[in-house]
Amino acid sequence: MRTLKLTQDTINSLLTDLLKRSPSQYTEFESKVGEIIENVRAKKDAAVFEYTKKFDGADLTAENVEVTEEELAMAYKFVQPELLKVIRKALVNIKTYHEKQKQYSWFDSSENGIMVGQKVTPIDRAGVYVPGGKAVYPSSVLMNVMPAKVAGVKEIIMTTPCDKNGNVNPATLVAAKEAGVDRIFKIGGAQAIAAMAFGTESIPKADKIVGPGNIYVALAKKAVFGHVSIDSIAGPSEILVLADETANPSYVAADLLSQAEHDELASAILITTSEKLAAEVLAEVQRFTHELSRKEIIKKSLDNYGYILIAPDLNTAIDTVNEIASEHLEIVTANAFEVMTRIKHAGAIFIGEYSSEPLGDYFAGPNHVLPTNGTAKFFSPLSVDDFIKKSSIISYSKEALEPIYKDIIQFAECEQLTAHANSIRVRFED
Repeated sequence: MRTLKLTQDTINSLLTDLLKRSPSQYTEFESKVGEIIENVRAKKDAAVFEYTKKFDGADLTAENVEVTEEELAMAYKFVQPELLKVIRKALVNIKTYHEKQKQYSWFDSSENGIMVGQKVTPIDRAGVYVPGGKAVYPSSVLMNVMPAKVAGVKEIIMTTPCDKNGNVNPATLVAAKEAGVDRIFKIGGAQAIAAMAFGTESIPKADKIVGPGNIYVALAKKAVFGHVSIDSIAGPSEILVLADETANPSYVAADLLSQAEHDELASAILITTSEKLAAEVLAEVQRFTHELSRKEIIKKSLDNYGYILIAPDLNTAIDTVNEIASEHLEIVTANAFEVMTRIKHAGAIFIGEYSSEPLGDYFAGPNHVLPTNGTAKFFSPLSVDDFIKKSSIISYSKEALEPIYKDIIQFAECEQLTAHANSIRVRFED
């Protein structure tokens, strides 16, 4: 990790450095992803099965691409009862949180025959992508599926890679079953995104695709956007800790490393007003790193995107936090809640020394699918809103339209849209 004095030049250099991790910077992969998408669009199942054989070593057919009820039942036998209890506890918290986000249709009418409103309708089918291979992310299943369930989505399908024998990780399957996924398909990568975007003989077309993945998945989602909706084009994970002299250096170090272990592109940043804390955190980071199982990934992540920034004062630190707009932000300062009120841009905000980032990843309830790479300035966490759409409702009686019809005609003629004007005029001028 680099320890630097916080200056404007430091901020500019840091932001440039972080943006290198954005999927938008990996254009060399786009042609390959585009080829996969077009092949799946044209050849459907045949292309999906060909890519699955090529990349995952699995022989899939229309008969075995979908996870069966028997496979789901078998998965429960391989998941520890204690983990199943935790999954169910987490689901309660996630569902309870997202139920508070529900929106409802509304209609506003007046006595003179005017009614306007908004009709809220869930999308028909959501597609959830869940990484597989060496990665196991049952928490990602819960976070992506539950807001769709709460929104009232009619059908939720899921794709996730299988191993060469056609098996999917049992914890992933159990999480999907518990969360209420309707159908699960054993495919991954860009070909899975293409299959959900356009549909194949075996895999139905989705209206929206959500879920994290590698660079190929991210670029595939980017490519199919417009044919379907997507949640976001997620970049590597990131954490920013804002701390002062009151913070516990061991806690801060442990939390920084909790994100650094994700992959070599993950970023972990501490902004502090205390030089003493900065030195203590760096020492704890070095101590913990030697003890952790993913220490090689952590070392590369910290070498590439690990920073300790010493700010001259809290105001400068807060301004920098807002400029970076991190995916995860922890506030470990005196009067942390008051500091939180000054934060404008962050995906999720964790307040106080016992609100560690993994609490949000797994259990608290708020969604852990968050904006990355500074997009928290204009994007929000995954929510129920992502699985609904809104239709405007307009109803006017003749009596309501008559006093204003000439106003509408004047507007239309100002824009030289005479057919618009005529559409109103014919109702009153024979």
